Amino acid sequence: MTKAHVFGLPAERGRWIFVVLGFLANVCMGSVYAYSVFRKPLESYWGISATQSGLPFMIFLAVFALGMALAGSLVENWGPRRTGILGGFLVGLGWVAARFSPNIWVLTLLYGVVAGAGVGVAYGCPIAVAGRWFPDRRGLAVGLTLSGFGASALVVAPIMNALINRFGPLNTFAILGAIFLVVMVLVALPMRYPEAPPVKLAEGKAQRRGEGAAMSRAQMVRTPTFWALWFSYTIGCLAGLMAIGIAAPFGQEVAKLSAGVSAAAVSVFAVFNGIGRPLFGWLTDRLTPRNAGVLSFTLILLAALLLYIGGTNAALYFLGFCLLWLNLGAWLAIAPAATASFFGMKHYGENYGIVFTAYGAGALLGNIFSGIIRDMTGSYLAVFPWVMLLAALGGTVAFLGLRPRRASLSGK
Repeated sequence: MTKAHVFGLPAERGRWIFVVLGFLANVCMGSVYAYSVFRKPLESYWGISATQSGLPFMIFLAVFALGMALAGSLVENWGPRRTGILGGFLVGLGWVAARFSPNIWVLTLLYGVVAGAGVGVAYGCPIAVAGRWFPDRRGLAVGLTLSGFGASALVVAPIMNALINRFGPLNTFAILGAIFLVVMVLVALPMRYPEAPPVKLAEGKAQRRGEGAAMSRAQMVRTPTFWALWFSYTIGCLAGLMAIGIAAPFGQEVAKLSAGVSAAAVSVFAVFNGIGRPLFGWLTDRLTPRNAGVLSFTLILLAALLLYIGGTNAALYFLGFCLLWLNLGAWLAIAPAATASFFGMKHYGENYGIVFTAYGAGALLGNIFSGIIRDMTGSYLAVFPWVMLLAALGGTVAFLGLRPRRASLSGK
């Protein structure tokens, strides 16, 4: 243990403040998960369809993932402070500028592209900081940091609803954007990497955690381990983001719940999304990324089975969607921890930016996939046999492909 101090505390204790700061940044960035609160008001305000009102959400997620890939090197070159400030500025700018949108297409550009790019720039900063400060508890620290993103809808959705009712949807974008800009810039200011590891790991333990020689982006993408991780991550996000998109309409159409109860259910599901990150971060530390991934796919398969055979039952509806939202959070903890474990921390920002494109692929495929199946069959129930098949495939790939980094380096 070093004798360095952080925020006036011994490093081992003071480093937890970075987790708190990262959590707050993620609450701001994760407000996209509450975007559905805007949809009905925007449909009424502009007289647009449900498909059109969902465009900003889908584009936001796609640009978010692309921004992570393109901006991954910024964290390494600029450091987490300056990168976080830039990302926070873009997030706030996109939200505030959305206030002046004359139609859904301009809103998609300002909110979906500008704010989405800002989240893509800033998202990796608190993850990288937590990973550097917690080599001994990386999965747990990253999971707790990211839990703010998953739980954001629980906090932000009621505030959004109240502001929309009082000020209208467009003014609400401006109010929240100003708040997000201030909060994200303030929490980015203290962000930094440790000058020396805050704790020392035993040699064998360090090797298991990927603390040896790092792999560059070019080296990483040539390994089977990367492709296994990317494919597994895509399936995990596909199932989870699809669940976010259809949770409320499934509750009304299949489980026959009222609109109010279905909306309240989304807040419950958001809690499980937030819990999934620290829970599976902790499990990844103890079970390895491969075993945590197999466990997650087992739960996804179980959730899909419950919804397919019993989705008309309110209790099974709640249980099934809680599990799906939980496992979206799971993969948003497993994947960053696995990237650090398999490929090291030296090029982590660039490497995880590429891995995170799986999130964008899952967002697009999940929303398109569920919509096409619903339109073809007339019911969301028909989605879930396909989810079961994908979960079984994902579990197989995770078991066979998520090998320790030393194995991939040796070609085994």
